[in-house]
Amino acid sequence: MANFVSLNSNTMGLYTNTFETFDKNFIGFATLAILGQSCIGGAAAMSVLTNGTSIGQMAQLSIIVLICMITNTSILAQMRHKVIFNLVVSSTLTSLIIIALNAL
Repeated sequence: MANFVSLNSNTMGLYTNTFETFDKNFIGFATLAILGQSCIGGAAAMSVLTNGTSIGQMAQLSIIVLICMITNTSILAQMRHKVIFNLVVSSTLTSLIIIALNAL
């Protein structure tokens, strides 16, 4: 149990430190976030489409497109920095999970 608490506090420390850096240099990181998560989303879409065009693949493709569009829209709409940061993280993680699932 102590290891889980230590791991959880280290993870939250990483999240907090990364968010503080993102918040201080928002304009630069927002630009990089649009480029980075869009490229990873494109790679996820490519990995989905290489496996065919069934209903399952189209659902995965829809999820990727939707989360990337929401993230880019939140940046362009100048939402709160915390919301943007969370959306960038979730978009990146979702894309990486979809890539991993389609690589199997």
